Amino acid sequence: MSQENIVKMQCPVCKNVNYWTTKNKKTVTKKLGFSKFCNSCRKHTDHKEIKK
Repeated sequence: MSQENIVKMQCPVCKNVNYWTTKNKKTVTKKLGFSKFCNSCRKHTDHKEIKK
């Protein structure tokens, strides 16, 4: 059984869920955060992982 799960990435400025990614819960215990482009804000923001 695989330990990879799908997680949502949310923009902290406009609160839109723009991206989905996978995360291996055995090796990565902290919340993910990536700098991604937000179409609503029209700029790069630090998208954070949120609960489903």
